Amino acid sequence: MAAITIENVCLTIGKAQILKNISAELEAGCIHGIIGRNGSGKTMLMKCICGFIRPTSGRIIVHGKQVGKDVDFPPNLGLLIETPGFIPYYSGLKNLKLLAAINNRTTSKGINACMETIGLGDAKHKRVSKYSMGMRQRLGIAQAIMEDPDILVLDEPMNGLDEQGVSDIRELLLDLKRQGKTILLSSHNAEDIHFLCDTVYKMTSGVMSPL
Repeated sequence: MAAITIENVCLTIGKAQILKNISAELEAGCIHGIIGRNGSGKTMLMKCICGFIRPTSGRIIVHGKQVGKDVDFPPNLGLLIETPGFIPYYSGLKNLKLLAAINNRTTSKGINACMETIGLGDAKHKRVSKYSMGMRQRLGIAQAIMEDPDILVLDEPMNGLDEQGVSDIRELLLDLKRQGKTILLSSHNAEDIHFLCDTVYKMTSGVMSPL
């Protein structure tokens, strides 16, 4: 069963054709990867899936609902797209609590447990301004998973992570897959993609093809 269906999606901004007739069915409970260089269209496709950008033509269906028609934003979806933005003078824990208050789908206990899982338990009370790049990336992944979504859309989740961080996040994503989550991730690192993913697509100049 497909968790995400992409049908003939095109995206034109100004005179630039960003996405060119993309179609794919992403099976539920699997990890799906998109590999491609910066500027290839990976992030734009993810923004279309999340409802942040409307395709010029075609349609995207998430759990049976068409994005932009049936729903503005797919429910029960966690995301990390581009550089996560946090309030620097608040702690990591307070930042997550503020974000969680928007939908009220998790508890303080759940947020604390999430920070432990992501490897930030000892830094949860530290101001985000004192976080390293890798710690901020971990915090970004924490906000994506803290509400226990069915689908995760992660744009370059390994950015800024050291070797141990990459290993930790790989294990986390595989564990989430074992829990039945559907994960779509992008990377310019072929090793991450091939280690983690059940299906792999290559994006080149707005054209996506299976590998």
